Amino acid sequence: MSYTVSIKEEIVNIKSSNSELIAELSAYIRNNGIITNKKVTMTTENKEVVNHLVESLKDIYNVKSKVEVIENLNFSKKDLYQITIDDNISKLLQKLGIWDTNNKYLGTVPDYIVGGNEEIRAYLRGVFEGVGSINDPKTSRYHMELLINKSKEAVFVQKLLNIFELNAKILSRDKGYMIYIKEAEKISDFIKILGANKAVLYFEDIRVYRDKKNKTNRLNNMEQANMDKIIQTAALQLEQIEVIEKNDGIMLLDDKTKETLEYRKKYPEASLKELAEIISIETNKPITKSGLNHRLRKIKDLADKFNKQKTN
Repeated sequence: MSYTVSIKEEIVNIKSSNSELIAELSAYIRNNGIITNKKVTMTTENKEVVNHLVESLKDIYNVKSKVEVIENLNFSKKDLYQITIDDNISKLLQKLGIWDTNNKYLGTVPDYIVGGNEEIRAYLRGVFEGVGSINDPKTSRYHMELLINKSKEAVFVQKLLNIFELNAKILSRDKGYMIYIKEAEKISDFIKILGANKAVLYFEDIRVYRDKKNKTNRLNNMEQANMDKIIQTAALQLEQIEVIEKNDGIMLLDDKTKETLEYRKKYPEASLKELAEIISIETNKPITKSGLNHRLRKIKDLADKFNKQKTN
C-alpha cells in the first residue's frame, strides 16, 4: 500500500459531523467530479474512498449512487471505480455549494460550507481524497501536491492551506494547477490537519531518522574536510621546511623554531593542536596553539625569502 493510499484510508474513517461531511463532499465533487446537467461522475482507485462517499451521500441527502469498475487507462493494475449520481442533481449540487439557485457553477465555494476550522479541515480532506498525493518520507524528497483543474479553486484551496501557515505554492501546469508543499515540517503539519494521526507518526519517525542520518553525514563530511585541511597544511609546511634545508637555512632559525621544525617532520599528520600538545608533553615546556603557529609562521617567512631569491 502506498503512503498516499494509507492516508486516504485513514481520513475517510474519521467520524465527522454533517457540516464536515458536506464540506468534504463539496470539495471532492468540485475537484474530482465531472458534472453535467444530468449526472455527476467521479473516479478513484481507492475502494475505501468509494464506500465513504456513497455512505455519506446516502446518510446526508438520501442520494443513491451507482458504482462500477471501469477500464483503468493509467496503466495501473488496480481497479478503477466510477461513482455515478443521476438522482436530483441540481438539488444536490446547490446544497453542496457547487451550483447557485440557477444551476450555474460557482467559481468558489460559499462561506457557509467552510464556516469554521473543522469544516475547512474537512474541505481539505475532500480535496486530498480526490486529487492529492504525498511522497513516502522514505523517498529522496519530501513532496505534497494537489492537482486542481480550475484557477479560482486552486487559489481558494491555497488560501485555506495557508490559513494554517503551510507555505503552499501554486504552479501552472498544462492541464490545470499544482498546489504543492516541499518543506518536511509543513507536510507533517498538513497531515495533522487532515486528521491522519497514524500517518503523522510514521512520517515523523522517518523524518527524525533521516534528519539524524543527514546530520551524521554532514558531521562526517566536516570531519573529512577538516582532516583534508590539516593534511594540506602540514604538507605545505613540510615543503617550506624542505626549501629551508636545501638552502642550508636551519642555522637562521632560533632554537624554539628549530625544535618546531623537527617536530613537524616527526609528526607530519598531526594537527596544530595535536602538535602543540605533543611538544608540550615531550619537552615539558608548555606551548599554546597560538605560540606554535607563531613559530610555524617564522618557518614560512624564511622559506618565502629563499623562494623569492630563487625567482629573482
